[in-house]
Amino acid sequence: MQVFTDLEQVPDGFGPSAVTIGNFDGVHRGHQAVLGRLVRLARADALAAVAVTFDPHPAVVHRPESAPEQLTGPADRLDLMAATGLDAVLVIPYSLEFARQSPEEFVTRYLTQALGARSVVVGHDVRFGRDNSGTLATMVRLGGEHGFEVVAIDDVGECLAVSAGARQRWSSSAARALLAEGDVAQAADVLGRTHRVRGTVVHGDARGRELGFPTANLGGIAGMVPADGVYAGWLRRPALAAREPGHPDLRLPAAISIGTNPTFDGVARRVEAYVLDRTDLDLYDEEVVLELVEHLRPTLRFDGIDPLVRQMRDDVDRTRAILA
Repeated sequence: MQVFTDLEQVPDGFGPSAVTIGNFDGVHRGHQAVLGRLVRLARADALAAVAVTFDPHPAVVHRPESAPEQLTGPADRLDLMAATGLDAVLVIPYSLEFARQSPEEFVTRYLTQALGARSVVVGHDVRFGRDNSGTLATMVRLGGEHGFEVVAIDDVGECLAVSAGARQRWSSSAARALLAEGDVAQAADVLGRTHRVRGTVVHGDARGRELGFPTANLGGIAGMVPADGVYAGWLRRPALAAREPGHPDLRLPAAISIGTNPTFDGVARRVEAYVLDRTDLDLYDEEVVLELVEHLRPTLRFDGIDPLVRQMRDDVDRTRAILA
């Protein structure tokens, strides 16, 4: 999949293409359905399948004080989008200047001139251009003027809501609410995959090693960190996969702790992972991805080392059983 982060990177004469537009935070099952529909349409008409997205999220620019936490960092969002079969993604640097464009300017500059759009796939509630003044009717009118077809799609899918057993659309906000409660299993139903966070392994207090459970502490984390607690999951090593695709240590079972280590009067919130039965790994300065499969228990304060170690052994046993 080609990734363009500026209009200047799009080759002259690119296209013809089928295009869709969105933030695609989390690339959840609804997003996957839309992107899959786009790819099938593009293949049927011999077009390039292209998604237009934004970085940062528009809410960060317009209302930074209340912008939602992003489910995925930029690298994981692109990886997940590539998995849908897209040919290219145009990541537009979002700014107030960009937001001032009229709907006509946006469509002309990005969709027709840069990407050679012949089909544009959007939802019925699409909004674009200055003050979100562009609507589906606007897009249809501009399609007629610029020679592209507009394919309007209905909302797809639903998931269990967080409260009252009601049902709602697959959405980034639904996934966020579930992760905020630590319900990574239900969030996976919304996302269509296990939730992931990415970070670089940094030096910690080495307390886990002293207790017999050496952990990889993550810094520079991208992706929404779920509620404090202990989780069963996997540790993936993307850099190792790029160097040695067949290496046996590409994906390792892990017990993952999120919280402040209250037993030791910790203050800073940490994300750390113990790779089951491994004390030989040197992961410092390596970028890793943690996939959170199931919530085991909340963060607890223990009265001493011995009960803590007993609980950690139980966490490891439960993690092994779950991942098996």
